[in-house]
Amino acid sequence: MSRQSGPADFVQRQLDAYNDHDLARFLQAYTDDVLVYRLPGVAPVLRGKPALADHYRRHRFNLPGLHAELIDRMVFGNKVIDHERVTGLSDSPVEVAAITAEGISKVWFVDG
Repeated sequence: MSRQSGPADFVQRQLDAYNDHDLARFLQAYTDDVLVYRLPGVAPVLRGKPALADHYRRHRFNLPGLHAELIDRMVFGNKVIDHERVTGLSDSPVEVAAITAEGISKVWFVDG
């Protein structure tokens, strides 16, 4: 099987690592200086790969039922917008939009 390339394939590999709760593989998608935003806020909620790793280790990948279902994906050049339904965070699924690019340096989350 050939290795997939392109922004959509890159983001899919990151989503697969998320659903596998594979922190090391998940973090490979991010730059060391990654910034994570939660809209409508304008200040980053996480700064840097160590903070991202700590957050996902303590608040995501320790949840056995955590799973993100891809609802829709749009690709604009090197930017990818995923609409996902995340289960396992609370009693009800959470709808989010994640905007990313290959070599993820910035992520914006929008809750539905």
